[in-house]
Formats: sequence, C-alpha cells, structure tokens
Amino acid sequence: MRLKENLPKYFVIGFFGLGLAALVSKNFMPDSETSYAMANLTEMSDEARAGQALFGANCASCHGDSGGGSEKGPPLIHDIYNPGHHPDEAFYRAVANGVPQHHWPFGNMPKQSQVTPDEVAKIIGYVRELQLANGITYKPHKM
Repeated sequence: MRLKENLPKYFVIGFFGLGLAALVSKNFMPDSETSYAMANLTEMSDEARAGQALFGANCASCHGDSGGGSEKGPPLIHDIYNPGHHPDEAFYRAVANGVPQHHWPFGNMPKQSQVTPDEVAKIIGYVRELQLANGITYKPHKM
C-alpha cells in the first residue's frame, strides 16, 4: 500500500534524475559528431612528417588516418587534447601504460609496447602540428 501512495513521488524524482543525467552528459562529454571534421596539413616539419608515418602504422587504426577519430577510438584533433589539458607527457604515459576510458565511450586504450619513446616524440610532433592547423592551442586546464 505504501508503494502505491508514493509512486507519483518516485515518478517525479526519476523524471528529474533522468533529465539531470541527460543535461550533465550533454554538457560534460565531448561532442563526437564534430570530431571527424578537420584540416590536413599541406606543409609540415620533418619531425611531423616522420611522425605521420609512425602515426599511420601505430595509431590510425583507432584514432583515424589523420587523428580525426574513428568508430574504434577518439579524435586526437579535438580541443580536449590541447597541450594544457593533455600535455606531451600524457601521450608518453598513454603509449607506455595504456589509458582507462575517461573522456570518450571507446573503452580502455591498451599500451603500445611496439612504439619507442623516440617514436612517440615524433608522433606527438605530428599530432601537435595537426592540432595547430585546426586551431587547437594551449589552454590552461581548470578543474
């Protein structure tokens, strides 16, 4: 009998709870629909050119041919990966240790043992030049 009396209250609480969850996910999750549009580099440094080949061999299957993301992994050419939020060291750690899912719904990133730290440096150079070409610059991270 008590459940019947309180059912309207539970319905209202559930309705507002779902609305709050939708609002939070819309405002705090990256927008995957805009993650594939990006400019390619026509001119790049020698380091970035070397990084492009390494990126293609080691990263593109998940992060897309030019870092724009895919069905398997997030775009690295996205403001959330600006150097203030994800500094170069974050890329080194991701390659060496893997990364638990945290910004995107793609699952955990496994470590990439086949990629050396020198190769990671070249890949980072390529990604950072692509980011700059797409207007992604350093923004201080605020929590």
